Amino acid sequence: MVVSDYVVGISGGIGSGKTTVTDLFAKLGIEIIDADLIAREAVEPGKPALKAIVDKFGLAVLDDSGYLNRAKLRTLVFEDSEVKNWLNELLHPVIRQQMLLQTQQAKSAYCLLSVPLLVENKLNEQVDRVVIVDVDEQTQLQRTLLRDKTNAPQIRAIMNAQATRQQRLAVADDIIDNNGKANDLIKQVAHLHQHYLQFAKQI
Repeated sequence: MVVSDYVVGISGGIGSGKTTVTDLFAKLGIEIIDADLIAREAVEPGKPALKAIVDKFGLAVLDDSGYLNRAKLRTLVFEDSEVKNWLNELLHPVIRQQMLLQTQQAKSAYCLLSVPLLVENKLNEQVDRVVIVDVDEQTQLQRTLLRDKTNAPQIRAIMNAQATRQQRLAVADDIIDNNGKANDLIKQVAHLHQHYLQFAKQI
């Protein structure tokens, strides 16, 4: 997946603050390729992937507007590993193709490839550098509860399905500590931005 431009892969567990961090990089003029956004677009009405999902699970996985009911599908995935594997085989090739296309089209000095499952899908091996947004697990849980208005057992199930904090940190070239205040985050992003600009010049 590495292209001629410098690609920094960014990841972190649920509730770690990846979006907050990528927004800060975006304000510095860096293009963000967001795997979550690509995944959502892949299952919009009229897309082949959504048709395949409906063919397998029926109209019950759609909401009243004809869009994918993500909560319903998430429940199916966490209840059955075979469903999860089938869904991954359907969506991952589509998502990867679009990620590659967007990194190739990026115009900024370097680009950020934001992938929640960067470690799990071994995409850390396909980028030039990896930065992990890190928070402790209790903070993950609290922030996700506030954001998603869901229940703790479901969040813990998602956390357990993801790479562990230790596994993410093991592949990190750089770590952004998001346990602190917003000003600390801004300083860390500005510092890394300057480093990435220098790294990109060396290609």
